[in-house]
Amino acid sequence: MENETIMHSPTLESVLMVEETLEKYSGELGKYQLWNKLPRKMMYQTFLVILNYLEKSNKIIIDKEGKLVWIWNPGFIRKLQNKGLIIK
Repeated sequence: MENETIMHSPTLESVLMVEETLEKYSGELGKYQLWNKLPRKMMYQTFLVILNYLEKSNKIIIDKEGKLVWIWNPGFIRKLQNKGLIIK
């Protein structure tokens, strides 16, 4: 996606909306189905930019069936930090 022109940059509100929807339907839906479940409509290109960001930031993965899976777990990371296993 680096070489593509982004016509509509996502807002923070849009990113948060996609994150919340992804958490709710984690492992159940593919890209297009998730896009249709969003509470508010957005351009599909913008949606794909958000998914690309979430994948690069290790918040989601795409399983072998093409389903989107939310993997970000800040509570677990806090536990590791409290045990001294992660240094900021």
